[in-house]
Amino acid sequence: MNYRHAFHAGNFADVHKHAVLALVITHLREKTAAFRVIDTHAGAGCYALAGPQASRTGEWRDGIGKLHGHTLDSRLGGLLAPYLDVIRSFNPGQELAIYPGSPALARALLRPHDRLIACEAEPDAARALATALASDRRAKTLAIDAWTALSAFIPPRERRGLVLIDPPFEQPGEFARLAGEIAKAYRKWPTGIYMLWYPIKNRGAPDDFAAQLARSGIKKILRSELLIAPPRDAQRLTGSGLILINPPWRLTDELKQLLPPLAAILARDGPGGTRLDWLAGER
Repeated sequence: MNYRHAFHAGNFADVHKHAVLALVITHLREKTAAFRVIDTHAGAGCYALAGPQASRTGEWRDGIGKLHGHTLDSRLGGLLAPYLDVIRSFNPGQELAIYPGSPALARALLRPHDRLIACEAEPDAARALATALASDRRAKTLAIDAWTALSAFIPPRERRGLVLIDPPFEQPGEFARLAGEIAKAYRKWPTGIYMLWYPIKNRGAPDDFAAQLARSGIKKILRSELLIAPPRDAQRLTGSGLILINPPWRLTDELKQLLPPLAAILARDGPGGTRLDWLAGER
């Protein structure tokens, strides 16, 4: 399984992940105290949709491309506004040319006293990331292994914030490792917000992952899934999953309103589908 950011920039999974990321950061902004975003698998920062990698797959056309061309009602438009406003800031014209990845999206939503740590181990992506964020003193980029970063930078000095973990899922056993690493991180910083992304190609690995997390002792775990087609082909990405640990208190209600119409817009085969449930904690 390979999920390098550049080939999939702006696809339906990015829309799901980044729309929720923008909502979480918006909630963090509601309190005056500073917060920190730690992005463990940050990628290159920004992606040219006409570039060789994104254009090779063209996945963005069925993701942000569909959403960009869709007329949104006021409720859905309001929920997507933090995300889409950032997209528009990178694309002032009518055409989509640039897709901001998670570190660029997070940086755009920071206030002057908030901070971002963006980590990327792949050399080419790490250099691009450093260039993309170089002009912003609020952002620090590190060419470092994600799991080393997760251990080293929590809890942050601010004691408020979000850890985004978005692995490429290139190695066998990555679901199990992700569950183990987040359990260790939670023991170090049990009050932090954690957001974990995972791919859905079949039900086996994601459901085993959820069961492992449910047994981990973490007290509040919300699962959000968006499916654009039934998971029939083990080689084809048909769904996007997010695990949210300690989610902001209004986020559940927002996702109940956001996910069904978003799945309908992005669906590929049939109406699409969603799942939103608590693995631990509130029901």
